Amino acid sequence: MSDSDGDGTWSDESDWEFSDEVAEVLEEVAAPPPVVAVVGRPNVGKSTLVNRILGRREAVVQDIPGVTRDRVSYDANWLNRRFMVQDTGGWEPDAKGLQQLVADQALVAMRTADAIILVVDAVVGATSADEAAARMLRKSGKPVFLAANKVDTQRGESDAAALWSLGIGEPHPISAMHGRGVADLLDTVMEKLPEVSEVGGSGAGGPRRVALVGKPNVGKSSLLNRLAGDERSVVHDVAGTTVDPVDSLIELGGKTWRFVDTAGLRRKVGQASGHEFYASVRTHGAIDAAEVAIMLIDASQPLTEQDLRVLSMVIEAGRALVIAFNKWDLVDEDRRYLLDKEIDRELVQVQWAPRVNISAMTGRAVQKLVPALETSLASWDKRISTGQLNNFLKEIVAATPPPVRGGKQPKILFATQAATRPPTFVLFTSGFLEAGYRRFLERRLREQFGFDGSPVKINVRVREKRGAPKKKR
Repeated sequence: MSDSDGDGTWSDESDWEFSDEVAEVLEEVAAPPPVVAVVGRPNVGKSTLVNRILGRREAVVQDIPGVTRDRVSYDANWLNRRFMVQDTGGWEPDAKGLQQLVADQALVAMRTADAIILVVDAVVGATSADEAAARMLRKSGKPVFLAANKVDTQRGESDAAALWSLGIGEPHPISAMHGRGVADLLDTVMEKLPEVSEVGGSGAGGPRRVALVGKPNVGKSSLLNRLAGDERSVVHDVAGTTVDPVDSLIELGGKTWRFVDTAGLRRKVGQASGHEFYASVRTHGAIDAAEVAIMLIDASQPLTEQDLRVLSMVIEAGRALVIAFNKWDLVDEDRRYLLDKEIDRELVQVQWAPRVNISAMTGRAVQKLVPALETSLASWDKRISTGQLNNFLKEIVAATPPPVRGGKQPKILFATQAATRPPTFVLFTSGFLEAGYRRFLERRLREQFGFDGSPVKINVRVREKRGAPKKKR
């Protein structure tokens, strides 16, 4: 039954709203899968284990000294349990920074994962870097599993037993290369893994969590000090060790905000090799632990690739966003003209983010950050009713139908908002919607409902004829 004023692009959703198919998709989209992080020092077999868990070659196996690579997350499935595997491999710091980097990697996993697998080379035995990671993980309160890798035969299991000394429980002897023991390890992990992720930005209650992010020397520490000094710092969480993150609780605009630890916020990194990875890990960790990010950009200098890279991290993580152009006291008329051009050219994908021009050094306009944060978080939390959404889309589609593909015009059968934080919409369709049309729908959604300061996700589910397999897009 069609209700589309003759354009043939809208279908009556009465048999969709409560169908098992819709309910299944909503549950899948709204409930983020749990995250298992694989951590450990270089060349212990982390990426090989990740590939073994995935059942396919995804992670880069050969660690080349000097090459840095961000953490990567992959969809995984074990005995019909969906989860994410977070690979932290692919970097090679110098010997001096190794212990710090592995401990820092464990820190990020503690914040951003629901369970952690520490991979140790059973042949080499426990090293100081392994011990540093184990010390961090013992305090995490999260399920931690010790994978004693490179145990290729039963004779090697005595090497694995020696790793009880790390104090994080029973070593699981495995061979990531050959698959030996990996199934038993995964069975044990699944027993302790929650059904739905309990970390990241999905939690509610308590002070809203803010990450200050940006490239080095952009003024993150200065801004934090300015906010804490001018508005009175309420309390600093007590750090257990020198490598613990320290989150600052700061009162701003009559509310308490939690500013989470970020790259280079309180410590300098001494090593030449691996420092980019270190900064990247910290930035990722801060974003993953936050609900909203203040992205600092040096307004006095041209926008850089590093600025855009950090911005991409925030968008990919689905966090609310405020862009703060710092060092505005150094911006003259000529620079302002050039900056406007750079914003139009480079920041086109985040036109929806509130922008505030500040100076952390002088305190100029820093008070404007609070209303910008509140706007972004309100958008991040916003929910549109299914009736409102379908009525809105019906009008849009009637005026501008989806482009024809393969001789057929796709129909949008039904739409609903599956989740908030960030707002996530699912469109059930009879055919594929081009990326350009999805961007058009996002623009119109923003025009109609706002969403200033929050990314918006649109998922398309193509519904085949009855009896045919479903396609996910």
